[in-house]
Amino acid sequence: MIVTDRARGEVAAVTFEEFAAVRGAALVRLARGLLKDPHAAEDVVQDVLAKALLTWGRISAADDPTAYVNRMVVNACTSFWRRAARRERPTGELPEHVCADGTGQLADRDELLRALRTLPTKQRTVLVLRHFEDCTDEQIADLLDVTTGTVRSNAHRGLKALQRALSR
Repeated sequence: MIVTDRARGEVAAVTFEEFAAVRGAALVRLARGLLKDPHAAEDVVQDVLAKALLTWGRISAADDPTAYVNRMVVNACTSFWRRAARRERPTGELPEHVCADGTGQLADRDELLRALRTLPTKQRTVLVLRHFEDCTDEQIADLLDVTTGTVRSNAHRGLKALQRALSR
């Protein structure tokens, strides 16, 4: 495979990794010139290089792989602006309602897990199987080789202990 750099007049045989290392910055410059957004340009070049890697055998067989990949960048930049999402115009107005970010749920979950770890092994096992794995009392009894009455009493005691621990 031969790659030419027209600006320097150099000719060299390279692998895809070498090609990306040598031509990557030039591809980003090309995309920046076409898109005028450095972040979008880097994203486009990354997508183009990913596609080029998958078809490198065909690209390397071309007369001028550099021109081939440059054309891929130009086409990708053109497609970037054709996407419907790019035609949307921000209104400058923010929505009136605020969405929850979920950190409260994570804190509650962590507190529950800490309290769950303080329970005796049988109670903890029964509660985890019942509430996290959605097992029935009969399934839990079979898994633990105990009676369903033992499962229910361990679940009851475990829930009471969790209530006490979480109310503190």
